[in-house]
This record gives sequence, structure tokens and C-alpha cells, in this order.
Amino acid sequence: MRTYELLSIIKPNIDSEEFDKVVAKIEETIATLEGKVLSTDKMGRKKLSYDIKDYRDGYFVVFNFEMEPAQVAKFNRQLRLNENVLRIMLLETTATVKA
Repeated sequence: MRTYELLSIIKPNIDSEEFDKVVAKIEETIATLEGKVLSTDKMGRKKLSYDIKDYRDGYFVVFNFEMEPAQVAKFNRQLRLNENVLRIMLLETTATVKA
């Protein structure tokens, strides 16, 4: 398994309960694809440098997780199908994160 870091920007117009559901859904998707969530950092609502889909700000969340490389494409596709996720950046990391 390899270690990955996912930075995601979630729509700002959802309430806190819906926001928690979106975060839980991403963590559930990682687990479904035989991955393991190492940490989740909810960074809060931040202003964007430029508008994304007519939004000026969004909720930033960073996930550190382990997953088999063969499953990453499926995971990326699932994220792009989630209508509450505005933008993602998925990176492979070399350092291990301790939970």
C-alpha cells in the first residue's frame, strides 16, 4: 500500500451536518476501496483565489490515507462524481503519517 494526501474543497453552501456527511462519505469510499484513513484535518472555510463553479470560498479538508495504487483511479472517479466536492488535489506522499 502507498500513502496519499487528498486536499478537497467542499461547497460552502451546505450546513455543518451535511458537511460532516460529505467527509464521512469520502472516508467510507476510502474504506470501501480497501484503503485506510490515517488522519482527517478539517481546515475550515477559506476564501478561494478565484471562483470555482461560481463559489468564492469553500471548506478545505485534508485526508491522509493508504490505498493500493490500482484503486486510486476508482477513488478519483468517485470523488469527481460527488456534487458537493468542488475541487480535489490527490498526491502520493513518501512520508508516513502517524494517526
